[in-house]
Amino acid sequence: MLGAALLPTATACGGSGDSGGSVTLTYRLWDDQQKAGYQKVMAAFEKADPGVHVKIEQLPYDQYWTKMTADAVAGTAPDVFWMQTSQFPGFVTKGVLADLSTLKLDTGRYNANVVQSYTYKGKLYGVPKDFGIVGLLYNEDLFKKAGVTMPDKLTWTPDGSGTLLETARKLTVDDNGKHPDQPGFDAGKVKQYGFASWNHYQTQWMNWVSSNGGKLVDKPFGKYAFNDAASVQALQFGVDLVNKYHVAPPAAQTNPPSDKINEMFKQGRVAMFPANNALLPFVAPGANFKIGIAPMPAGPVGRVVNINGLSEAVYARSPHKEAAMKLARFLSGPEAQKIMADGGYVFPALNGLSQGYVDYWKQKGLDVSPFLEESRGATFNLPVTTGFTAFENKLNQTFNDMYLGKLTPQEAADQAVRDGDALVK
Repeated sequence: MLGAALLPTATACGGSGDSGGSVTLTYRLWDDQQKAGYQKVMAAFEKADPGVHVKIEQLPYDQYWTKMTADAVAGTAPDVFWMQTSQFPGFVTKGVLADLSTLKLDTGRYNANVVQSYTYKGKLYGVPKDFGIVGLLYNEDLFKKAGVTMPDKLTWTPDGSGTLLETARKLTVDDNGKHPDQPGFDAGKVKQYGFASWNHYQTQWMNWVSSNGGKLVDKPFGKYAFNDAASVQALQFGVDLVNKYHVAPPAAQTNPPSDKINEMFKQGRVAMFPANNALLPFVAPGANFKIGIAPMPAGPVGRVVNINGLSEAVYARSPHKEAAMKLARFLSGPEAQKIMADGGYVFPALNGLSQGYVDYWKQKGLDVSPFLEESRGATFNLPVTTGFTAFENKLNQTFNDMYLGKLTPQEAADQAVRDGDALVK
């Protein structure tokens, strides 16, 4: 989507015009729940800098990037806006994002994954905003009913040994009350699954790959690498949970773009569900059971978990660059990030403020500290390389076939790597 057209010739007009010495900036985001928090943030900013007014513009996610691309082409992008890792390479390499070196941020004060995700050629092009991390949600009621205790540490290996599969089997039950390791178990008539294994790269197979010693890309802005032996072993494990061990729903039900797996968890039909903490506001209110949270399973090289953070980007051609930079600086600071943490919206990217997020969810009856514990261990970023957004749909199609058993993990990985590398520039 982001080609040479992103080098606009039109006059930039991201914010509205100045009037009497005041400036109005446009700030764009996509999350309607976080918008409420940002209204408080912007009120604090305007109090600190009364010469600048901020207009918050919220678009649905499925429209956000289409509009951002069109606005970047036309030269009318908002002054400050949310940026995510998969979109970052396409925007930064086309000169859409402002170099934030003048802010002189101490990047050591922020989550290292988020800083790395928005660094290009040694310069920072996004103020670290927050981080989301994958953990394991589980249905405490189903565990209690089955007489199963969540192990202190879930583990897995490519051959199926480890506490994860053992636990998932105990929580998988067919219509006759049989478990997958018992004679007479009917894989076609399962009323409750122990685990959610499905084609979702952020919460699923990329974590298996990294926990087995595989690599997603050879380097930032580099080529894909997940067709090596360790990666393929990990992919096979994810598929085996569905097709061999029958502890996860069939791919025909869960493959993207289906959202059925989320509903199955909320309905009490899946006991363990890997999810980013950002999903909590959408899952917790609809659940009629007690949700527990545990760290992700550890693989042969240990637990390695995805962190995916957003950043605040400044439009390089904003007509109000100085004011936009002031806003970016404010958003980087403790006042703004504490508002968002204490409101239970996000883990802040600024170190030392996460307890507010933990305390918020504790009041809601959820212990989110396992997410925070994971963030202090081994983590990895989503692939930061050009062409990922164009590659994503093809990747999902290929891996849909893998989970359905139409392609072997090696065939699927080889095809996906070829398709992805063809789009890397």
